[in-house]
Formats: sequence, C-alpha cells, structure tokens
Amino acid sequence: MMAETSTGAGRVVVTGGSGFIGRAVVTALRARGCHVIVVDRDEPVIDDPGVTHVRGELSDPEVQQAAVPVGTDGIVHLAAATSVLRSVATPAETYDNNVAVTQALLELARERGVSRFVLASTNAVVGDVGDATITTDMPLRPLTPYGATKAACEMLLSGYAGAYDMATSVLRFSNVYGPGMSHKDSFVPRLMRAALHDEGVRVYGDGLQRRDLVHLDDVVRAVMLAWDKRHSGTAIVGSGRSMSVLEMVATAREVTGAALPVEHVPAPQGEMPAVVVDVSGSADSIGYHPHVGLRSGLTGVWQYFRDNGS
Repeated sequence: MMAETSTGAGRVVVTGGSGFIGRAVVTALRARGCHVIVVDRDEPVIDDPGVTHVRGELSDPEVQQAAVPVGTDGIVHLAAATSVLRSVATPAETYDNNVAVTQALLELARERGVSRFVLASTNAVVGDVGDATITTDMPLRPLTPYGATKAACEMLLSGYAGAYDMATSVLRFSNVYGPGMSHKDSFVPRLMRAALHDEGVRVYGDGLQRRDLVHLDDVVRAVMLAWDKRHSGTAIVGSGRSMSVLEMVATAREVTGAALPVEHVPAPQGEMPAVVVDVSGSADSIGYHPHVGLRSGLTGVWQYFRDNGS
C-alpha cells in the first residue's frame, strides 16, 4: 500500500526521543517545523520550545495517555528493550516493554485518529540465516525473545494497517553508528575509545564474521522517507555492504591513526556468522539509498569522540 506523499509540518510523537537515534530524528522533524512530543524515561536533552517532553516509562498507562494527545499526526516509535541477552534473562519484561507498549500506542493512535506510525525494528526477526542475504520476504523465525517481540510488533502494525487504514511502516535497522554514541557499548564506540586511549580491542573468534553498519544520517533519512510517503510495509535500512570485523578495525586504524591491536577471544554462543542485507527493495518502497560510506562515517564519529572524549 502506498499513499500520496506528505511533507507538511504537524505534531509528531517520538518515543525514545532522548536517545542516540531519537535525538537525530527529533532534530530532522524540527527542521521541518513539526512540533515534537518526546517520550523518554531519561532526562530531556533537547531545549527547544517546539519540543514537549513527557518523561516516564512507556509501560505506564498515564504516560501513554499523555504521550499521544488528540491532534497528533503520527508516531515514530523508537523506544524498546533492545538487549538480546537481557531478553533471554527477562522475557516477560521484554514482552511488556516491546509488544504491550506497541499495542497500547497503536490503540491510542486508532482511537485518536493518528494516521501514521513508524516502528524501529530489527533484522533479528528472521533469525540466523547463515550467509544468506536478508530480504523483507524471508519468513519470521526469531531465535530470541527480543527478536520474537519485534516480530510480534511487526504483525501488530500490519493488522492495524489492514483493519484501520493506518499507514504503518516497519523499518528494520542494521547496526547503526554515528556521532553521539559515546555512551554506547557496541563495536564502533569501543573502537573509538580504544583509539583515544591508545588501547587494543577484543574481537570475537577469527573476526571474519560480517556485519552491515549503517550511518545515523542514513537512518534518519529513511525515517523521513517512510513518513513522507505514508508507507505501509517493511523496509530494510542498512548500508547494503557487509564487511568483516577485521575490515572495520582496519578502516578505524586508517581514520584514527591508532595501532588498535586486536585480541581474539572466544565468541559467545549465538554469535551470528554474517549479517548481509539487501536494501534494493527499500529503494522501491520508500526511495531509500544509503549515502554514507564507512570511511566517511567513521571519520565523523572519530571527530566527535575527539571533541567530546569517551
């Protein structure tokens, strides 16, 4: 389903709007003149009269009610419990934070006439496909409670699109990196911190496992494209070019000038051999094309870390 393009300003809810991706999405929406309602458990980080903050847990019905006032044009739902390991340890809590919250927001959207809903999802919904390229038509076979909750959320969006003519867009992000992620513990910030402090990095196994890294700017562009096109369906948002962990280290060495010695350590159970995504379908569905290459992207991240420290 593809409705007409719409780029007008309005009132947009961004859950997780104080986070790494959320801040960038809020900035992009404000640049268009949208009034943004940020819903987040953390302290507000954006001081802007065009941004209203609702602080609290989205699992709280009072927070949900405050988050989606009448007259809301759409919801960009980024907040979620995203830790795979924690989801294995606390599956019921992960369900509450992901599935139950998404259902509650969709129901508020239905009741209050909200016409657009964009969900941040993950390629983990298809499980371990080995070296195969991930496409949107693969069956959903998640292997963890986290992946299962995101698959359930995707199905909820599909149901609301079909039953209530709501434009519901699922965006499956690959590994997102960019400026502003110094607080995170994923591989790119670990590389940057190691370079800052002239340290080494630990690499699981032989380091030949492949990953798709997508820059924050490309992710924000995808959100805006899905929003503008009132897209209903699923789109994969990645760079479309997977590389090994050792290639990432080599690129980081070029960008930072640091030695970044590697210590190989045993891979944890469940370590994926490859994440290879096909973004060509996203060009057809929402007009998405990745723009930022890894070397250019890491250069910007390195500058951010140099300016702001670890």
